Amino acid sequence: MNDTPPVREGEGAWVTLRRRKVVQWGVVYVAAAWGFLQGLEYVGEAFHWPDQLRQIALIALLIGLPVVLVLAWYHGDRGQQRITTPEFAILTLLLLLGGGAFWYYQHSTETERDAATADTPARPERALEATDARPSVAVLPFENRSDVEKDAFFVDGIHDDILTQLSKVSALRVISRTSVEQFRDTKLPMKAIADQLGVTKILEGGVQRAGDRVRIHVQLIDASSDAHLWAETYDRELTATDIFAVQSEVAAAVARALSATLTSAERANADAVPTKSLEAWEAYQLGKHRTAKRTGASLIDAERFFRRALEIDPHFALAYAGLADALVLQIDYSSVPTPTALAKADEAIETALRLDPALGEAWASAGLVAASRQEFDRAEHNYRRAIELNPNYAPARYWLSQLLTAIGRVAESVAEAGRAVELDPLSSKANESSAIALAAMGRWEEAEARLRKAIEIDPARPAPYLILGTMRAYAQNRFTDAALLLRRALKLDTADPSRIIDLAVLYFDLGDDSEANRLLNAALERWPEDTAVLEFAASVKLMQHDLHAASQHALKVLEVEPRSIALRSLTMADRRKGDYAAARARYAGAYPEFFAPGALKLDGSTYWIAIDLVPILQKTGEGERARMLLDRSEQVMRTLPRLGRAGYWVTDVQIHALRGDRAKAIAALRDAATAGWRSDWRYHRDIDPNLDSIRNDPEFKAIFADIERDMARQRAALAARPKDAPLELAETGT
Repeated sequence: MNDTPPVREGEGAWVTLRRRKVVQWGVVYVAAAWGFLQGLEYVGEAFHWPDQLRQIALIALLIGLPVVLVLAWYHGDRGQQRITTPEFAILTLLLLLGGGAFWYYQHSTETERDAATADTPARPERALEATDARPSVAVLPFENRSDVEKDAFFVDGIHDDILTQLSKVSALRVISRTSVEQFRDTKLPMKAIADQLGVTKILEGGVQRAGDRVRIHVQLIDASSDAHLWAETYDRELTATDIFAVQSEVAAAVARALSATLTSAERANADAVPTKSLEAWEAYQLGKHRTAKRTGASLIDAERFFRRALEIDPHFALAYAGLADALVLQIDYSSVPTPTALAKADEAIETALRLDPALGEAWASAGLVAASRQEFDRAEHNYRRAIELNPNYAPARYWLSQLLTAIGRVAESVAEAGRAVELDPLSSKANESSAIALAAMGRWEEAEARLRKAIEIDPARPAPYLILGTMRAYAQNRFTDAALLLRRALKLDTADPSRIIDLAVLYFDLGDDSEANRLLNAALERWPEDTAVLEFAASVKLMQHDLHAASQHALKVLEVEPRSIALRSLTMADRRKGDYAAARARYAGAYPEFFAPGALKLDGSTYWIAIDLVPILQKTGEGERARMLLDRSEQVMRTLPRLGRAGYWVTDVQIHALRGDRAKAIAALRDAATAGWRSDWRYHRDIDPNLDSIRNDPEFKAIFADIERDMARQRAALAARPKDAPLELAETGT
């Protein structure tokens, strides 16, 4: 027997739903749910309950709606249970509408956020950020609550270590110290800080040091609502062990609050005690502080502090990694001999990895050493290992970016640089590295925006002025502006011989031999053994046709850097004597990969050197290998822009000339000159053996006559400006 009476004749589906109280119960349920959510939000804010609780309640109420509707149907109208097709369609429609409303709420919220971002004027410093869906947090500098000035550095050390601990949690995106340092003692609201750093959560705190006790208070804040997600106060004995324990507890608590799960390796790493000596830890923090300044003097100070930390605790792995960084960076920022610095750095890295094989900072340092030796495959492996161990370690990202730029993998370089900027948006160094990568792709306006940001962040750093200056000269043919910028870089760091050589090279390309020689002689007197100084001296002597002096300088360089461009000077002397076998042997010793059987591997750092080898191989009867070098070099060249320090300049002209295609070579030379190419133009005009076949062509001579007139015009414009004129970035187009 059927217990369910049929639908009453003439009754519509909507009337049936109302009769069974489905509509009434649905309205009551929605109203009650809305009121409950409003009350929950008020209470949650008052007691700082986490947002997840409200989200769980909303999901539960949404799931409850269809349950209530079905129950109303079954129990309405004295238990009638049969659902007709039209009524089932209406119920389905109601459920779909509820789900659609929920989806629309979520989607519209996201759309509003996207629209708000789109409506905000684009900021150059955020243009390159990679998309990273991980929960994000910035750890602001902690407040020194002891009111004792000498405790400030101690407080900074605790802040830095908590930040470092959090950065090793791969499930989180943590902003680097350089960027958060910009908000020390700031009065900005949390929302404004979070927007500038690209995060959703802020961790802030304070440290009070009193006698043999330390109190550390930290709190995690949702930047969008200013709600406190978690807070804790730690009162401990003032020992290194207790301090590291607090840092580990904070990292774990913040990770839990952000629903980030630590891996077993990350948990073990967080619990590790780097040193049991508070004095060693403080010396290490001083070394890190000095390293970040990136000047010759500051890096020498950094080395001294790291060595002090290791004297106190010879088992302090992080201090060995810091020492290695300071030693390697001195190669670029001071006159420390490369072999000496690298040998000492190798020893420090070996010890660091023996003490802690999973120390990401040490692997990054190993990458720096390998890159300095031009062991690019090994360097890339080491950098990627460092990133695997610590995805938030920004230096590994921008060092990898610089490596990829050097070998011509510029698209990958830009991506890595973007990730570095995302992790450290207010770091001058990260923005500078991003600019280098962008310039290598010929994206000059974006590169300039990054350099402007780098200068704005730290006007005392010389490198951004140098890079902007070289871009002005060699990408935009604006040597007057470039000279002003390079003078500023030299003024900011007179301890680095590269700064004076950079300026000397610019004057030499400008045609001002007097000023170029004055700068070179000053550098030779102060740094007679520096490879950058000797390398340029060899080039100048080569241009002056003094092959003996050029060779003497080159030999000194090649003892230290066998793959230096100074090799040109020695092989030029061999060519002049007709000894092509000797020239070939020099290249075989420095670049054995050019002669190895099988597939030829060239990249952005070697393709132009391979072209220099081609006319030698043509003379030694190795035409097939010469053709292979030209073909592979052309493939690499086509991935690069013509202009800029990382450009291919007149490589296409050389390739066409070596292939005997005069018309294409001259056309390419005209294109280069018109575009503004001026890099080493005097060498290519007067000496370059790759262009011997077209050097006497009237069109060749006419093109270089135009370049010479342009240089004379710019030289006169620069001479008309006082050398001590103040640098205004607006004057240089920035």
